[in-house]
Amino acid sequence: MRRRAADFRRPVRRRVPDVLWWSLCSVAVILFIYIVSKGSQIESRPALTKSYRQDRIMEGLNITEEMLSPNSVARQLSDQISLAKAFVVIAKESNNLQFAWELSAQIRNSQILLSNAATRRTPLTTRESESAIRDMALLLYQAQQLHYDSATMIMRLKAKIQALEEQMNSVSEKSSKYGQIAAEEIPKSLYCLGARLTTEWFINLNLQKKLDEKRQVEMKLKDNNLYHFCVFSDNILATSVVVNSTALNSKNPAMVVFHLVTDEINYAPMKAWFAMNSFQGVTVEVQKFEDFSWLNASYVPVLKQLQDSETQNYYFSGSSGDGRTPIKFRNPKYLSMLNHLRFYIPEVFPALNKVVFLDDDVVVQKDLSALFSIDLNGNVNGAVETCMETFHRYHKYLNYSHPLIRAHFDPDACGWAFGMNVFDLVEWRKRNVTGIYHYWQERNVDRTLWKLGTLPPGLLTFYGLTEPLNLSWHVLGLGYTNVDHQLIEKGAVLHFNGNSKPWLKIGIEKYKPLWEKYVDYSHPLLQQCNFH
Repeated sequence: MRRRAADFRRPVRRRVPDVLWWSLCSVAVILFIYIVSKGSQIESRPALTKSYRQDRIMEGLNITEEMLSPNSVARQLSDQISLAKAFVVIAKESNNLQFAWELSAQIRNSQILLSNAATRRTPLTTRESESAIRDMALLLYQAQQLHYDSATMIMRLKAKIQALEEQMNSVSEKSSKYGQIAAEEIPKSLYCLGARLTTEWFINLNLQKKLDEKRQVEMKLKDNNLYHFCVFSDNILATSVVVNSTALNSKNPAMVVFHLVTDEINYAPMKAWFAMNSFQGVTVEVQKFEDFSWLNASYVPVLKQLQDSETQNYYFSGSSGDGRTPIKFRNPKYLSMLNHLRFYIPEVFPALNKVVFLDDDVVVQKDLSALFSIDLNGNVNGAVETCMETFHRYHKYLNYSHPLIRAHFDPDACGWAFGMNVFDLVEWRKRNVTGIYHYWQERNVDRTLWKLGTLPPGLLTFYGLTEPLNLSWHVLGLGYTNVDHQLIEKGAVLHFNGNSKPWLKIGIEKYKPLWEKYVDYSHPLLQQCNFH
């Protein structure tokens, strides 16, 4: 059967619930928003109150205002603590350890009060700090009764400073004295080596025969086409290192000739050592200065001065006109003629035209043949200048209060170094450089022009006659200071100038290997003499 159309119609009254539903939802949403907003307002009120209270507390604890306030308890405590700390130091200096301990304890109590006040963020009150202030004031009063005041402290500090200065001067003088003694010391091993070599020379005829065979090359000693080096020394081992290092680093050792000059005592052992050892074919000549007939007091002013009793007292006993001779001047090397022979090189080697002078405290680590082809531009002395970094100018060495020095020499003229020098002996003779040296030496009998060593007279003698060489030819300072590692690597000649020689115990340890690698410690004589 078919249904009627009316049966399939939706009644109109069914639309009413939908409208009501949407209305109820809207009301619920509005109510929810209202409740949430009310809750947030309620929660925000305590937070605002808390923040307000913190700001108020911080305003009450303004540190700057608190410390600047004349009525501040914290400021009073801080002032007491500062004063008490000063008195603690004074009490300890006065050896009043009990009182220093009491002050320190009270300082801690006061600091605890200040710390608690800062932690709780409220100012200190008079009531809670009264006891600490009173106890501290009592201790400070006791300190004043013990004369722990500023005036007394100043006087004590002045006395302390003066005592420390005197102590420092005494220690410094002792240090210089003992350092000088250590520098002048000849190690037992060197004594032993000299004694054994002397014995070996006189009992071993083969050594003397070897030396006679070497005399067959006497023509080499006068050949100006060869490379001639001279060393004036009484130290056998140091001289051996100079010769050995030069030979090992030479491109053509057969062209190298060494002229060694020593004294009577070391003449036999020096000859023995260089007779029994070969140095890559280098020619070695050994002389003693006592054999030089021209070396006498009538010709050599310094020899006459060295024989003078007053000069010997000056260097050895330390007595002079004012009774005070600096310890660095009391060195026997200044009385050794070997130290002054450098001013007589043309007389020592009359047949030579050019020579390279080497000190016995150097090590050669490059080939030096190029030195003989350097143009000295008409000058006599080729040397490395020392005023680049260390500011060693003439006024550092000479007495410019003397009219002779002021009249002839520029105080800012650049100094140079002995130790590795190229000397043009032809020009030397032409200009009578030795005569210039005699002139200045005769005018320094009373030691008013200079006092120490051979460098000052050298600066006077070769003034205007010195050609500057490249700094890499001669690196100085390995016997007393730190030297740039790159300079050492590039240096042709390393100079251990200073008291800390590499063969001494006081030698600078990091530089000793540069010297020791040219010593053959396996040599029987060195082992017998305990070289190591």
